[in-house]
Amino acid sequence: MNNTSETVGRQLREWRQRRRLSQLALASEAEISQRHLSFVESGRARPSRDMVLLLSEYLDVPLRARNTMLTAAGHAPHYPHHRLDTPEQSGMRGMIKKVLHGHLPHPALAVDRHWGLICANAAAQRLMSDAAPHLLTGEVNVLRLSLHPEGLAPRILNLAEWRAHLLNRLDHDISYSADARLAQLRDELAAYPVSGPGGNLASDAAQAGSIAIPLRLKGDAGPLSFLSTTTVFGTAVDVSLSEVTIEAFFPADDRTAQALA
Repeated sequence: MNNTSETVGRQLREWRQRRRLSQLALASEAEISQRHLSFVESGRARPSRDMVLLLSEYLDVPLRARNTMLTAAGHAPHYPHHRLDTPEQSGMRGMIKKVLHGHLPHPALAVDRHWGLICANAAAQRLMSDAAPHLLTGEVNVLRLSLHPEGLAPRILNLAEWRAHLLNRLDHDISYSADARLAQLRDELAAYPVSGPGGNLASDAAQAGSIAIPLRLKGDAGPLSFLSTTTVFGTAVDVSLSEVTIEAFFPADDRTAQALA
Protein backbone atom coordinates (compact mmCIF):
# COMPACT_ATOMS: atom_id res chain seq x y z
CA MET A 1 0.00 0.00 0.00
CA ASN A 2 1.36 3.43 -0.99
CA ASN A 3 1.81 5.70 2.04
CA THR A 4 0.68 8.75 0.05
CA SER A 5 -2.53 7.05 -1.05
CA GLU A 6 -3.13 5.75 2.46
CA THR A 7 -2.76 9.26 3.95
CA VAL A 8 -5.13 11.04 1.56
CA GLY A 9 -7.56 8.13 1.74
CA ARG A 10 -7.69 8.37 5.51
CA GLN A 11 -8.30 12.11 5.33
CA LEU A 12 -11.15 11.68 2.86
CA ARG A 13 -12.70 8.97 5.00
CA GLU A 14 -12.50 11.17 8.10
CA TRP A 15 -14.17 14.10 6.32
CA ARG A 16 -16.88 11.82 4.95
CA GLN A 17 -17.60 10.43 8.41
CA ARG A 18 -17.54 13.92 9.89
CA ARG A 19 -20.24 14.92 7.38
CA ARG A 20 -22.19 11.76 8.31
CA LEU A 21 -22.25 10.36 4.78
CA SER A 22 -21.96 6.73 3.78
CA GLN A 23 -19.64 5.70 0.96
CA LEU A 24 -22.69 5.00 -1.16
CA ALA A 25 -24.20 8.44 -0.52
CA LEU A 26 -20.98 10.28 -1.34
CA ALA A 27 -20.29 8.16 -4.42
CA SER A 28 -23.81 8.81 -5.68
CA GLU A 29 -23.50 12.56 -5.13
CA ALA A 30 -20.11 12.71 -6.84
CA GLU A 31 -21.26 10.33 -9.60
CA ILE A 32 -18.42 7.87 -9.11
CA SER A 33 -18.53 4.19 -8.26
CA GLN A 34 -18.65 3.17 -4.62
CA ARG A 35 -15.96 0.60 -5.40
CA HIS A 36 -13.57 3.30 -6.60
CA LEU A 37 -14.28 5.48 -3.56
CA SER A 38 -13.62 2.48 -1.32
CA PHE A 39 -10.28 1.90 -3.06
CA VAL A 40 -9.35 5.57 -2.61
CA GLU A 41 -10.21 5.56 1.09
CA SER A 42 -8.34 2.32 1.75
CA GLY A 43 -5.24 3.53 -0.09
CA ARG A 44 -5.54 0.93 -2.87
CA ALA A 45 -6.04 3.72 -5.42
CA ARG A 46 -4.36 7.10 -5.57
CA PRO A 47 -6.89 9.84 -6.39
CA SER A 48 -6.20 12.27 -9.20
CA ARG A 49 -6.10 15.99 -8.53
CA ASP A 50 -9.56 16.42 -10.02
CA MET A 51 -10.91 13.57 -7.90
CA VAL A 52 -9.63 15.18 -4.68
CA LEU A 53 -11.19 18.50 -5.66
CA LEU A 54 -14.46 16.84 -6.62
CA LEU A 55 -14.84 14.88 -3.39
CA SER A 56 -13.75 17.78 -1.18
CA GLU A 57 -16.34 20.00 -2.86
CA TYR A 58 -19.16 17.57 -2.09
CA LEU A 59 -17.85 17.16 1.44
CA ASP A 60 -17.69 20.95 1.93
CA VAL A 61 -14.10 20.69 3.12
CA PRO A 62 -12.47 24.03 4.07
CA LEU A 63 -10.02 25.33 1.45
CA ARG A 64 -7.05 24.96 3.79
CA ALA A 65 -7.83 21.25 4.29
CA ARG A 66 -8.37 20.77 0.56
CA ASN A 67 -4.81 21.92 -0.07
CA THR A 68 -3.61 19.55 2.64
CA MET A 69 -5.35 16.62 0.94
CA LEU A 70 -3.94 17.57 -2.45
CA THR A 71 -0.43 17.65 -0.99
CA ALA A 72 -1.00 14.30 0.71
CA ALA A 73 -2.02 12.85 -2.66
CA GLY A 74 1.19 14.12 -4.26
CA HIS A 75 -0.37 17.11 -6.05
CA ALA A 76 0.36 20.83 -5.80
CA PRO A 77 -2.01 22.96 -3.69
CA HIS A 78 -4.87 24.40 -5.74
CA TYR A 79 -5.98 27.36 -3.63
CA PRO A 80 -3.69 30.39 -3.13
CA HIS A 81 -2.88 31.34 0.42
CA HIS A 82 -1.77 34.90 1.17
CA ARG A 83 -1.71 36.24 4.70
CA LEU A 84 -3.94 39.28 5.12
CA ASP A 85 -0.96 41.34 6.29
CA THR A 86 0.96 40.80 3.02
CA PRO A 87 1.12 43.37 0.19
CA GLU A 88 -0.89 41.04 -2.06
CA GLN A 89 -3.86 41.39 0.27
CA SER A 90 -3.73 45.16 0.85
CA GLY A 91 -6.79 45.66 -1.35
CA MET A 92 -8.71 43.02 0.56
CA ARG A 93 -7.76 44.55 3.91
CA GLY A 94 -8.99 47.90 2.63
CA MET A 95 -12.28 46.37 1.54
CA ILE A 96 -12.83 44.73 4.94
CA LYS A 97 -12.17 48.04 6.69
CA LYS A 98 -14.65 49.81 4.39
CA VAL A 99 -17.33 47.23 5.23
CA LEU A 100 -16.73 47.76 8.96
CA HIS A 101 -16.67 51.55 8.62
CA GLY A 102 -19.88 51.47 6.60
CA HIS A 103 -21.63 49.77 9.50
CA LEU A 104 -21.12 52.77 11.82
CA PRO A 105 -22.51 53.89 14.19
CA HIS A 106 -23.12 50.21 14.95
CA PRO A 107 -20.31 47.89 16.13
CA ALA A 108 -18.67 45.51 13.64
CA LEU A 109 -15.45 43.52 13.59
CA ALA A 110 -13.62 41.00 11.42
CA VAL A 111 -12.13 37.77 12.80
CA ASP A 112 -10.05 34.90 11.46
CA ARG A 113 -10.73 31.16 11.67
CA HIS A 114 -9.66 31.04 15.33
CA TRP A 115 -11.76 34.09 16.25
CA GLY A 116 -8.64 36.24 16.31
CA LEU A 117 -9.40 39.92 15.82
CA ILE A 118 -8.33 41.25 12.42
CA CYS A 119 -9.81 44.73 12.75
CA ALA A 120 -12.79 46.52 14.30
CA ASN A 121 -14.63 49.76 13.67
CA ALA A 122 -14.70 52.62 16.17
CA ALA A 123 -17.98 51.54 17.79
CA ALA A 124 -16.69 48.02 18.46
CA GLN A 125 -13.42 49.39 19.81
CA ARG A 126 -15.40 51.58 22.20
CA LEU A 127 -17.31 48.59 23.55
CA MET A 128 -14.11 46.61 24.06
CA SER A 129 -12.10 49.42 25.64
CA ASP A 130 -12.98 48.60 29.27
CA ALA A 131 -11.46 45.10 29.12
CA ALA A 132 -8.21 44.30 30.91
CA PRO A 133 -5.14 45.39 28.89
CA HIS A 134 -3.76 41.85 28.65
CA LEU A 135 -6.87 40.84 26.67
CA LEU A 136 -6.38 43.69 24.20
CA THR A 137 -2.68 43.25 23.40
CA GLY A 138 -0.93 40.80 21.11
CA GLU A 139 -3.25 38.34 19.38
CA VAL A 140 -6.68 39.40 20.57
CA ASN A 141 -9.23 36.58 20.63
CA VAL A 142 -12.78 37.90 20.42
CA LEU A 143 -14.41 34.97 22.23
CA ARG A 144 -11.88 35.11 25.06
CA LEU A 145 -12.41 38.87 25.28
CA SER A 146 -16.19 38.35 25.46
CA LEU A 147 -16.35 35.66 28.15
CA HIS A 148 -13.24 36.28 30.26
CA PRO A 149 -14.01 37.55 33.79
CA GLU A 150 -11.74 40.53 33.05
CA GLY A 151 -13.22 41.10 29.62
CA LEU A 152 -16.76 41.98 28.64
CA ALA A 153 -18.36 39.28 30.83
CA PRO A 154 -19.05 41.55 33.85
CA ARG A 155 -20.97 43.92 31.56
CA ILE A 156 -23.06 41.24 29.80
CA LEU A 157 -26.50 41.24 31.40
CA ASN A 158 -27.46 37.85 29.93
CA LEU A 159 -24.04 36.24 30.30
CA ALA A 160 -25.20 32.63 30.72
CA GLU A 161 -27.42 32.85 27.66
CA TRP A 162 -24.80 34.62 25.52
CA ARG A 163 -22.10 32.21 26.70
CA ALA A 164 -24.24 29.21 25.69
CA HIS A 165 -24.81 30.81 22.29
CA LEU A 166 -21.08 31.38 21.70
CA LEU A 167 -20.15 27.86 22.82
CA ASN A 168 -22.76 26.41 20.47
CA ARG A 169 -21.30 28.43 17.60
CA LEU A 170 -17.85 27.22 18.55
CA ASP A 171 -19.10 23.62 18.57
CA HIS A 172 -20.39 24.16 15.04
CA ASP A 173 -17.03 25.60 13.94
CA ILE A 174 -15.19 22.62 15.43
CA SER A 175 -17.54 20.16 13.74
CA TYR A 176 -17.07 21.89 10.39
CA SER A 177 -13.31 22.40 10.49
CA ALA A 178 -12.01 19.69 12.89
CA ASP A 179 -9.62 22.35 14.20
CA ALA A 180 -7.80 21.24 17.36
CA ARG A 181 -6.97 24.83 18.33
CA LEU A 182 -10.67 25.69 18.37
CA ALA A 183 -11.33 22.67 20.57
CA GLN A 184 -8.72 23.92 23.04
CA LEU A 185 -10.30 27.37 22.98
CA ARG A 186 -13.70 25.88 23.75
CA ASP A 187 -12.34 24.02 26.76
CA GLU A 188 -10.81 27.26 28.02
CA LEU A 189 -14.02 29.27 27.58
CA ALA A 190 -16.21 26.58 29.13
CA ALA A 191 -14.08 26.75 32.29
CA TYR A 192 -14.75 30.45 32.83
CA PRO A 193 -17.18 31.15 35.71
CA VAL A 194 -20.74 32.29 35.05
CA SER A 195 -21.66 34.77 37.75
CA GLY A 196 -23.08 38.22 38.27
CA PRO A 197 -26.29 39.71 36.89
CA GLY A 198 -26.12 37.54 33.77
CA GLY A 199 -25.48 34.28 35.58
CA ASN A 200 -29.06 33.05 35.53
CA LEU A 201 -29.37 30.09 33.18
CA ALA A 202 -32.96 30.97 32.29
CA SER A 203 -33.31 32.13 28.69
CA ASP A 204 -34.11 35.84 28.61
CA ALA A 205 -34.79 35.60 24.88
CA ALA A 206 -37.29 32.78 25.30
CA GLN A 207 -39.05 34.56 28.15
CA ALA A 208 -39.36 37.77 26.14
CA GLY A 209 -40.50 35.98 22.97
CA SER A 210 -37.50 37.26 21.01
CA ILE A 211 -36.73 35.96 17.55
CA ALA A 212 -32.99 35.74 18.24
CA ILE A 213 -30.60 35.73 21.19
CA PRO A 214 -29.53 39.32 21.93
CA LEU A 215 -26.29 40.55 23.41
CA ARG A 216 -27.32 42.75 26.35
CA LEU A 217 -24.64 45.03 27.77
CA LYS A 218 -24.46 47.54 30.59
CA GLY A 219 -24.18 51.00 29.08
CA ASP A 220 -23.43 54.43 30.55
CA ALA A 221 -27.02 55.54 29.90
CA GLY A 222 -28.70 52.19 30.51
CA PRO A 223 -28.69 48.69 29.00
CA LEU A 224 -27.75 48.20 25.34
CA SER A 225 -29.24 45.35 23.33
CA PHE A 226 -27.79 44.03 20.06
CA LEU A 227 -28.62 41.39 17.48
CA SER A 228 -25.63 39.95 15.65
CA THR A 229 -25.21 38.94 12.02
CA THR A 230 -22.41 36.95 10.41
CA THR A 231 -20.98 37.57 6.94
CA VAL A 232 -18.47 35.40 5.06
CA PHE A 233 -16.96 35.77 1.60
CA GLY A 234 -18.84 33.02 -0.19
CA THR A 235 -16.86 33.20 -3.45
CA ALA A 236 -13.41 33.36 -1.89
CA VAL A 237 -10.74 31.18 -3.50
CA ASP A 238 -7.88 32.40 -1.31
CA VAL A 239 -7.48 30.37 1.88
CA SER A 240 -7.07 33.38 4.19
CA LEU A 241 -10.03 35.28 2.77
CA SER A 242 -12.27 32.19 2.99
CA GLU A 243 -11.56 32.12 6.73
CA VAL A 244 -12.54 35.75 7.40
CA THR A 245 -15.83 36.35 9.19
CA ILE A 246 -17.43 39.75 9.74
CA GLU A 247 -19.50 40.03 12.91
CA ALA A 248 -21.90 42.98 12.75
CA PHE A 249 -24.20 44.10 15.54
CA PHE A 250 -27.51 45.92 15.06
CA PRO A 251 -29.55 47.68 17.76
CA ALA A 252 -32.31 45.40 19.01
CA ASP A 253 -34.42 48.23 20.44
CA ASP A 254 -35.00 51.98 20.08
CA ARG A 255 -33.02 52.83 23.24
CA THR A 256 -29.89 51.19 21.83
CA ALA A 257 -30.36 52.81 18.42
CA GLN A 258 -30.63 56.25 19.99
CA ALA A 259 -27.60 55.66 22.22
CA LEU A 260 -25.47 54.60 19.27
CA ALA A 261 -26.63 57.53 17.14
